[in-house]
Amino acid sequence: MKIAVGSDHRGFEVKRKIVELVKKLGHEAIDCGATDCSAIDYPDIATAVSEKVVKQEVDRGILICGSGIGMAITANKFPGVRAATCHDDLTAEMSRRHNNVNVMCLSADLLGERLIDRMVELWINTEFEKGRHQRRVDKICEIEKRFSNENH
Repeated sequence: MKIAVGSDHRGFEVKRKIVELVKKLGHEAIDCGATDCSAIDYPDIATAVSEKVVKQEVDRGILICGSGIGMAITANKFPGVRAATCHDDLTAEMSRRHNNVNVMCLSADLLGERLIDRMVELWINTEFEKGRHQRRVDKICEIEKRFSNENH
């Protein structure tokens, strides 16, 4: 699997570790920045990762900022992106299992390294259950299309 990983300056150190973890788990990690701890606006990084997901250049994305919230808000503006801020094992697993989330957003400030490692591994390895959940994801996609068509 190919996974784009990006962060703002607050998540830079966490991002570096996640890139290495993704590789260790046998997947390809595409580093979309930040390149250091210098201040950078999270929407720029969320855009870089989300565009790769939308264009199907990657299978999934992981975004890290101070809280994870700003990244999720930005990523969810892109058609076809289903981003969720995850804060524990359950949200990481269920975001995949029930919502087919393709962009996981994490907090660099509120989560410990071991928890992040477990969450990333769980999120990568959890498959979408489909079934009744597919119907719900399809409804989300229809809403997205409807509003996208109204604006063009």
